[in-house]
Amino acid sequence: MSDRFDEWVGRTEVAEDLITSWPVAALQAAFDHDHPIPRPGDPIPPMWHWLFFLSTTRRSLLGPDGHAMRGGFLPPIDLPRRMFAGGRTEFLAPLRVGQTARRTGTVVSIEAKEGRTGRLVFVTARFEVSTEDGVAVVEEQDLVYREAAVGNQQPPPGTDPIPDATWTEMITPDPVMLFRFSALTFNGHRIHYDYPYVTETEGYPGLIVHGPMTAMWLIGLCTANDPRPVSRFSFRGRSPLFCDGPVSLRGGIGEDGVAALSAWSHDLRLAMTAEVEFG
Repeated sequence: MSDRFDEWVGRTEVAEDLITSWPVAALQAAFDHDHPIPRPGDPIPPMWHWLFFLSTTRRSLLGPDGHAMRGGFLPPIDLPRRMFAGGRTEFLAPLRVGQTARRTGTVVSIEAKEGRTGRLVFVTARFEVSTEDGVAVVEEQDLVYREAAVGNQQPPPGTDPIPDATWTEMITPDPVMLFRFSALTFNGHRIHYDYPYVTETEGYPGLIVHGPMTAMWLIGLCTANDPRPVSRFSFRGRSPLFCDGPVSLRGGIGEDGVAALSAWSHDLRLAMTAEVEFG
């Protein structure tokens, strides 16, 4: 990787937003949750800050995959595919409906590697979300850039059964759910809603479930079963989930007091793992 990307390490961006109830209520509807509409002062669920501070990139500045063209806050890496690989979030205080919040992002690191499918570049960005009361959320996001797809990208099915767990939930994503999530997060990535693009250009067997949506499902499984406040959440994508069948969510509290969570495809592939700490 060229040294020309070194100048992006330390680059920052700042966004401000008002935490309102409508995006929260809309995502509850997209997830088919029968919860009351949040009122001023109510906390939003952990990780639902992803509904705010959205980048409003003009249509003329989008790349062929629907993402913003490279070279703004994130470096202009010359690999065509970008995926959300994982992240780590610390919750210091709840974000509440009615608050004005500021998110400050910083590019922390850029690292090139060689993988089984060719060149990879990992970019880690750190985000601090603050209100007038101080820092509420500190998040690190790991993004991976990959070479163009060659041939069929369908992963093989898993060979082991899905493990038993204390907490379980089945979710069957459909194209409408994926479209609504893309709209609510202003995510133009075509792999989530454009079937001809994702199958013919990217080589995947069908629409791909958003990594952040899967992460939200997992932390939601935890908070639905354990009422304690969440202090830390981490997740890592393991393989893509497709909109072609039910997704199995699994979780429970380990001996160390940490909740271990996982998402599995209907063909027995481990799609995502996550951990929740309480405090």
